Amino acid sequence: MTENGLRARAVAALTEAEAAAELAALAAEIAHHDAAYHRRDAPEITDAAYDALVRRNRAIEARFPDLVRDDSPSRKVGAETADGFAKLRHGVPMLSLDNAFGDADFLEFTASVRRFLRLGAEETLAFVGEPKIDGLSINLLYEDGAFLRGATRGDGTEGEDVTRNLLTLPEAELPRRLAGTAPARIEIRGEVFMEKADFLAYRDQQARAAAEREERRERGEKLGPAIVVPVNPRNAAAGSLRQLDPGVTAQRPLKLFAYAMGEASAVPAETHSGWLDQLRQWGFRVNPASAMLENEQAALGFQQRMAAGRAALPYDIDGVVYKLDRLDWQRRLGFVGRAPRWAIAWKFPAEQAETVLLDIEIQVGRTGALTPRAVMQPVGVGGVMVTHASLHNEDEIARKDVRIGDTVVLQRAGDVIPQIVAVVLEKRPAEATPFAFPDRCPACGSHAIRPNGEVVKRCTGGLICPAQTVERLIHFARRNAMDIEGLGEENIQALHEAGLVKTPADIFRIKDHAETIRGWEGWGAKSGRDAKRLTNLLAAIEARRRVPLERFIFALGIRRIGEANAKLLARHYVSYAEWREKMVAATTIGSEAREELGSIQGIGPAIATELAEFFAEERNRAALDDLAREVTPEDAVVAATADSPFAGKVIVFTGSLETLSRDEAEAQAERLGAKVTKSVSKKTDFVVVGADAGSKAKKAAELGLRVLTELDWRAMAGLDRTDPR
Repeated sequence: MTENGLRARAVAALTEAEAAAELAALAAEIAHHDAAYHRRDAPEITDAAYDALVRRNRAIEARFPDLVRDDSPSRKVGAETADGFAKLRHGVPMLSLDNAFGDADFLEFTASVRRFLRLGAEETLAFVGEPKIDGLSINLLYEDGAFLRGATRGDGTEGEDVTRNLLTLPEAELPRRLAGTAPARIEIRGEVFMEKADFLAYRDQQARAAAEREERRERGEKLGPAIVVPVNPRNAAAGSLRQLDPGVTAQRPLKLFAYAMGEASAVPAETHSGWLDQLRQWGFRVNPASAMLENEQAALGFQQRMAAGRAALPYDIDGVVYKLDRLDWQRRLGFVGRAPRWAIAWKFPAEQAETVLLDIEIQVGRTGALTPRAVMQPVGVGGVMVTHASLHNEDEIARKDVRIGDTVVLQRAGDVIPQIVAVVLEKRPAEATPFAFPDRCPACGSHAIRPNGEVVKRCTGGLICPAQTVERLIHFARRNAMDIEGLGEENIQALHEAGLVKTPADIFRIKDHAETIRGWEGWGAKSGRDAKRLTNLLAAIEARRRVPLERFIFALGIRRIGEANAKLLARHYVSYAEWREKMVAATTIGSEAREELGSIQGIGPAIATELAEFFAEERNRAALDDLAREVTPEDAVVAATADSPFAGKVIVFTGSLETLSRDEAEAQAERLGAKVTKSVSKKTDFVVVGADAGSKAKKAAELGLRVLTELDWRAMAGLDRTDPR
């Protein structure tokens, strides 16, 4: 990534306040791009640009672990499911992978594996290398050997039910019954994709159909549905599998490679290479280019060979995935945030092209952030026509000295819109002048200021700024927030402009303006469809008067509170009344409520401060109370792990553990249903003490809490029993 502002500074030079501000900006920016890629199949930046944002986020979190946000990219994967499909919950979450971009990154990954497992240099680490196909990840559930249903990755926890579409694939791609013996229940994961030749033929077919449709339009003839011409194999595969009509999917040349295992009643292999062999025996296609690699050096050589030979493959790849071969070591390593510790995706270098920068537009987001977007002369980069790219913020523009009229270098890796990486100075027009970033909001004319420690300039208009108000309302109604069907951007804009909806609570009072709305074009009684449109919207609003607490919290649009953070808060406080009471109490620095909030695993001081500042504002509390009179947030359901003595309990680990790492212990506790926090309070149920426990052990004794030794913990957690898997 070409960094600017705070991002131009070394991570080691950042202050804590600067780091918190940048992590907040990165979380929002990456979440936006996750939704564009996974939900809309319409990415807006290059893979390289996206990966650079994630790397920067990870580096800051490594230096400031207490600032790790629960909506951090390190804790999230994918995006919410799309409209038109039922949701299916995965038995085991479908998570993502961390990335490597060179030998040093990969060797650091292998070193981290050795450190975690406490292996010596003489111990061999064998890997399986699998070419990374950028298709659509899929989860296939088999029971008693028969295919039952399939879902997309979605947000990693639940995806879209695409079973009917999957059943259009040939038996050779998707076995309806597994050959031979199989576990009673098993999730098999893979990638649905299009081969290059199939994609080119399909693209040409769609292009001809689009041209014919345009000719019919010019002749004034009746038109059928719009024709979409895909720009790359990934979008073509994703769009094909997510058709509401399976008959359309059946016409598309889709292929499937199987490669991973989710939930399983019994594990049919001891190694990943053995698992791939088992998939072949069951009738699945496994990528023939996958290879068993006996050590790290073999993996380095495999990466070089794949980079040199990828053009000859029948499908597009953007890197190689390396997985530790031993499954018992995979289980010990577990996951950190959104990614496994035992696998990594090593990406290939990016592609580049030149074009002319025609304009710089300023967009205003729902938090008032002013974001510049480059408008460029269309150019093909790796087979994709590119017209826009994000410039991130004013420091990015100033640091690169990007000017309207400049010839710029674009970079992409994968199938997404590039970033501007450089200006070709020798081609700069004589009349080109430095870009003057506005000091007023283009939406409302209010002053735009840049808060201390932040890289983003923000509009001060607040609720009077139409860009912010509408965006906040859109966020409130969106699918993964309140999920109000029919209340999309266009309708919210119309209702807001008419003065009927200014706050979230106003949405639930739309019924009081039904007669007014019926007088609008497209909403009245001129046709049954128009009348039904309003009836359906009012019904959808009424259906959301009761929502899960986590959705309610996320829908409020509080800065730094993404979906994962909202789930974490709901799980901890359980009820809306408890959450609101504790958040108001947390506005007092040093209070017990503030300490409790900051001690929640995943909630650092920056997030706690943001929540406290939100509740310290009287107008926010008034708006929240107004909304709560219209909506009933339902108590969170905290799933308890059967037979676990730690289910629902608050646990703190302190001191050095001897038989396993702190990360490993905390991950095990969470799997057993515990709430892991960082500080000891009277609400703590167990304190596990290792060597050099220090002040936390002393405080536990003072509060009379139950203290466990490492041996006590292992016994209660069942770590000394044989792993049934």
